[in-house]
Amino acid sequence: MSDIFKQTFSSRTSLLILVGAGVLCLWPEITGAMALLLGVLIGLVGANVHSGSTKPFATRLLQISVVGLGAGMNLNVIWAVGVTGIGYTIAGITFTFALGLWLGRRAGLPRDLAILLTSGTAICGGSAIAAVAGVLKPKQEETTVALATVFALNAIALILFPVLGHWINLSGHEFGLWAALAIHDTSSVVGAGAAYGKEALEVATTVKLARALWIAPMALAIGWTVTRGEKENQNGGRITIPWFILGFIAAAAVVSFVPEAVEYGQWVAAGAKRTLVVTLFLIGSNLSRSSLKAVGWRPLAVGVTLWVCVSLATIGAILGGWIQ
Repeated sequence: MSDIFKQTFSSRTSLLILVGAGVLCLWPEITGAMALLLGVLIGLVGANVHSGSTKPFATRLLQISVVGLGAGMNLNVIWAVGVTGIGYTIAGITFTFALGLWLGRRAGLPRDLAILLTSGTAICGGSAIAAVAGVLKPKQEETTVALATVFALNAIALILFPVLGHWINLSGHEFGLWAALAIHDTSSVVGAGAAYGKEALEVATTVKLARALWIAPMALAIGWTVTRGEKENQNGGRITIPWFILGFIAAAAVVSFVPEAVEYGQWVAAGAKRTLVVTLFLIGSNLSRSSLKAVGWRPLAVGVTLWVCVSLATIGAILGGWIQ
């Protein structure tokens, strides 16, 4: 069916659709989930006949966006919060990766797809997937499916978590911790925290931002361990450190230690968030019916199972006093 659609789109028409939709994604009201969905729809009807160009462009734009996101990080504030919770942060990330990769193997998922799903669950959803995708260079349909799974679970969490929090009778502090550690994307964490109350919002936002800083070491670790053999074969024994992760760290350092750069950093970070939305659109537009069918339903099953297990383990640790 998609082949039939492709025959109806000329190169010029396809380019106009892609450019128009890409410009639309710069509008602040368009979320990452909406952009991804728009891209997927365009891809499934075969309107992107320029996938040979949009795939590498999306990869480069993704890397640039990750660098820009670093300009929105304040290392001083995040470090103060992160140090107090470094123990449970490391334990939580380790638990999530161990379980996620095990579930991925049991379900027969491709290695890169399992890592993307696990990274998004362990750190901060779409941003973590974007950073890790830049390191692994997975198939774009794998990135699309991982992002779609995370965004779907974000939407559910935004509604479900406040209801469950009141049912369990969590305090504002407890709910803020739970939301920050168990909900994927920062935007959904903020939304759930705001719905629960002022204290929940403050705790959730601060803890989530501190957790987001782990994007850099996580991506570097994955680039070192998972792709080490591949890089050694390609580069004569040298392991290449992803430039955009170093850029992410450098941008965060500049705005943290140069007061004059803070205002400009906020502008850069805001721009990076919009280019990341455009990137999600482009990634989605490269999805075809055949590639979607090849991936199947298993990634969603793994993503949901992993998220439920992490959420239950996290709330158990909070109520048990292990996470405070």
